[in-house]
Amino acid sequence: MPLITICLRRGTTPEYRRNVSEAIHAAMVDVLKIPEDDQFHVFHEVPPEDLVVQPVVFGLPRGERTMFISLSFNRRPAEQKAELFRTIVANLRRTAGVPEEDVLLVAFETASENWWAAGRVVDPETGYDERMTAAG
Repeated sequence: MPLITICLRRGTTPEYRRNVSEAIHAAMVDVLKIPEDDQFHVFHEVPPEDLVVQPVVFGLPRGERTMFISLSFNRRPAEQKAELFRTIVANLRRTAGVPEEDVLLVAFETASENWWAAGRVVDPETGYDERMTAAG
């Protein structure tokens, strides 16, 4: 049951936010093997003055569409998280036209026992949703 929070500057359209959400979710399904219906995304649009980013960070110019994406999910191997980050960035570029320099990602991992939702059944051996494989 991943929880995704996307912070961006105020003024985007519902279609743009939907495209961003779809890009992220597709990466989560492809890389983490989460079930298709396991989608919980929260958007926070803030006034431009409340999203402070230097115009150049790590030597790359950052644009007005810079967004912070926080991903919360169960623990995963480093290689899988790196693949997830690459896939999210590629999907955002393709689906929502977001350049990679405007994407900032962070993953927060927690133990499976810290999640709850009605109807969710956790496999006690893997700690993941019973609909997922151990590799997911």
